[in-house]
Parts: sequence; C-alpha cells; structure tokens
Amino acid sequence: MKKKPAAKAPAGKSAGKNTAGPGPRTVRKPSPAVYRRRRLFAGGALVLVLGLIAGGVATVSAAVSAKTEQVASTEGRGTAQPTDSQEAPSASPSATPSASPVCDQKLVTVTAATNKASYGPEEKPVLTLKVTNGGKLPCKVNIGTSQMEFLVTSGSDRIFSSGDCQASSNDLVKTIAPGKSETANFPWSRSRSVQGCAKISEGSGAGSGYYVFIAKLGAKVSPPAVFQLG
Repeated sequence: MKKKPAAKAPAGKSAGKNTAGPGPRTVRKPSPAVYRRRRLFAGGALVLVLGLIAGGVATVSAAVSAKTEQVASTEGRGTAQPTDSQEAPSASPSATPSASPVCDQKLVTVTAATNKASYGPEEKPVLTLKVTNGGKLPCKVNIGTSQMEFLVTSGSDRIFSSGDCQASSNDLVKTIAPGKSETANFPWSRSRSVQGCAKISEGSGAGSGYYVFIAKLGAKVSPPAVFQLG
C-alpha cells in the first residue's frame, strides 16, 4: 500500500513550533549609584586635567621668570666677572707709619740774665740768652747768630744791639731735650751802637744808671732783666 504524503505546513509557519517571532527587548536603566560614580569619575578627571594644565603653566612661567632674571643680571654686570682663578691677587695694604710727634715750639722760651745785678765803673756786664724747652718732646731750635739779638735800653733810649755791627750771621740748629736749656753769653763793653753800625764819637759809652737787657731769638722775646752800671 502506498503511503500518503504528509501534509505541508502552511507557508510562514513551522510545523510543530511556535511561529511567533521574538518580541522587543526591555532596556534596563542604570541605577542612581552608577550615575553618581560616573559623575564623580568625570569630575575627578576634569580636576586632574585642569591641575596638569595649571602646573604646566606655572612651570613655564617659572622658567620664563628665571630666564628673565638671568638675562637682567647679566645685563646689569655689563662684563663677566672673573672667577676665583681669574682674580688677580690683591696686595695687603701696608701699615702706614704714624707721623713722628712734633714738639710744641710755643713751649720753647727765651729768658735774659746778667752775671751780676750791678757793676763798678770798670766792670763789663756779661749778657746771657737762655733757651729752654718746656715741653715733653725734644725740640730742634736755631740758636745761631742769625736768630739772636742782645738788646740794651735805658728808658726810651736804645743803647746797644748785637745786631748793629755783627760781623757774621750764621745758623746753628740744636736739639734741646725736654726740660733742658742752651745758653749764649755776650760780653758787653758798655759801648753804644746804632743800626747800620754807623760810627759813634768817642766817649759816648753808657754812663752810670739802670739798664734793661732783652734777649731775642727769632720772634721770641724774653722778659726784661734790669741791671745797674756804676
């Protein structure tokens, strides 16, 4: 016997199976916690990017500032300063010797004296000029005849001066120690003299009476010394 052919399923349908197609898928929304994590992540990334940008700007600014300062420093110097190995050795300043102390010439004094207070008719007075250093340092003093003068007066009458007829005028510098003196003696013949050593008539010598002797040494003048001629 011949088998009957199986009946064909209608087009578009499968035999023995659900012919319905798959339905639309349901999309699940992220939970609020996921949204928060995403926002935190995005915010952190943004902060990181901004920080990197700011750090780069600060680094570039610092580098530019340092370069500017270096250029300004170089321009201010003008020329390169030598290094330690290039510097020439500087000589240490030698100690300046202190100036030697100088005596005070104001403390050098001149005095006048005679060897006697009064003289007989035939006696000749000896006039003495004395130079004394009253300071604390040695003093150089010119006690030559160029500086000395033995002057005798009587009232307003100029009787005698050793400078009127002086044969020579010489310098004699001596160092006088502190508290020490130098003396010069002049024997006076009781004669008169005039400036320029003009000739005086005989018998016009100094007569009896009181006289004043003044000693001079340069600009220094002694106090008067009084004596008497008999």
